[in-house]
Amino acid sequence: MNFYPKRRRTPQIIIVSLIDIFAILLIFVIVSTSFKKAQPNVVIRLPESKSAAVAQPKREPIILTISKESQLFVDERPVELERLVPILKAIQSRDPQMILALNADKEAPFGMVLKVLDNLKEAGVKGSLTAFMERVK
Repeated sequence: MNFYPKRRRTPQIIIVSLIDIFAILLIFVIVSTSFKKAQPNVVIRLPESKSAAVAQPKREPIILTISKESQLFVDERPVELERLVPILKAIQSRDPQMILALNADKEAPFGMVLKVLDNLKEAGVKGSLTAFMERVK
């Protein structure tokens, strides 16, 4: 028989030990984290030129489009494949520094794209398109 019941103590949170645990966790996170500085992998110094000419502003390119139905368009004007070479030669005679962009639908027949690239080479269009054509053959 227990005539003197023990009084139940109210639970207490010991703040000091919690602070110790948080301090240890903080130290662990700081030590295990790697701090990196944003540095470029390669450091280069570009050469300077005293006689370099100022670059011309970029012009709008002439857009050659091939649709999925194998239709050709030069700047939104429909063109037949047989007329492409004379048109490109005429444009190139007016502007020898012309810029040409080729847009082809992803469903356009690859044979048509190769025919257009052949015509570009025949018309004397220089640049990455003819370099692409050399790799295709």
